[in-house]
Amino acid sequence: MKKFILAVGLLSLAGGALAAGKPCEELKSEIAAKLDAKGVAGYSLEVVDKGANGGKVVGTCEGGTKEIVYKRG
Repeated sequence: MKKFILAVGLLSLAGGALAAGKPCEELKSEIAAKLDAKGVAGYSLEVVDKGANGGKVVGTCEGGTKEIVYKRG
């Protein structure tokens, strides 16, 4: 029974680490690299608070509290 409780505890810690998500700047650079590889030009990526309007959301970061927004031009 103690092994089961230990396993559940370790899994909950691992799940919390996964839910934290990536840092915004790291994810933003990965998205930019993918767009550049596809030949996309004339765009900007901005990190904004979740729910802020202003473009197409292309990613979420910092545990879902921030969004990465794509804008043309």
